[in-house]
Amino acid sequence: MAELLTFVNFSDLVVLIFLQAVLGFDNLLYISIESQRAPAKHQRSVRYWGIIIAVVSRIILLGVMVKLINYLKEPFYIFEWKGFIEGGVNFSTVVFLFGGAFIIYTAVREISHMLSTENIVHSQEDAKQRSSVKVVLMIVLMNLVFSFDSVLSAIAITKVFAVLATAILLSGVAMLLLAETVTEFLKRNRMYEVLGLFILLIVGVVLLGEAGPAVAHAVHDDSLQIVVFDHPLLPMSKTTFYFSVVVLVLVEIIQSGYQRKLARRRGPADPRQSE
Repeated sequence: MAELLTFVNFSDLVVLIFLQAVLGFDNLLYISIESQRAPAKHQRSVRYWGIIIAVVSRIILLGVMVKLINYLKEPFYIFEWKGFIEGGVNFSTVVFLFGGAFIIYTAVREISHMLSTENIVHSQEDAKQRSSVKVVLMIVLMNLVFSFDSVLSAIAITKVFAVLATAILLSGVAMLLLAETVTEFLKRNRMYEVLGLFILLIVGVVLLGEAGPAVAHAVHDDSLQIVVFDHPLLPMSKTTFYFSVVVLVLVEIIQSGYQRKLARRRGPADPRQSE
């Protein structure tokens, strides 16, 4: 136990907590949006148990990956279809591809639902379309997808399981503390839920991009980079991603402020105009 209490482990823990906080933003956003698909009276418990089970699952995933990291790196299939698709596929590639595609599908589905309904607020009838158990399972499943990239990054920093598990537990506590606040904010400001869905859409694109060099980076062989129609599938840089998020948020804030300013200038509507 004493050998764990070193300056190196402490500094690694600080870095990992920061990493989990940054990479956990999109995860928390998904939890807040997805939990609203459950019946209203169960939404709080859905978020609570979804996060707890997800954190436990993430620690289990961490333990498995620490033990099997070298086996998970190796490609199990290599595409050699010249001019169409080339490159290697490993476990990481599959997770990023399916995870990214599902997140894009979820975001597009929710945006389409908002555009097609006359009632902006989800009705209780809509919420019953998905049971609490299904919503919890979706939160746990997508948490594993979101955490896969962060777990790989964390293992690159340190392989001390106690340090890694502590960082994950602390990030789980932070999500428990912030989940209600984020959800209530989205309920009071529905326009930001649309913004959140577009951010999730970008996250899905980022995950798809991460699939391209997954094998090449893992085994240090650039020839295994996935190439589609002679164009390499490259990941979006984290700087570009966060810059895009900041721009989206600023546009929404400015637009909301501008609309309120116009409403004040117009004043109350003249009742005679409606006659």
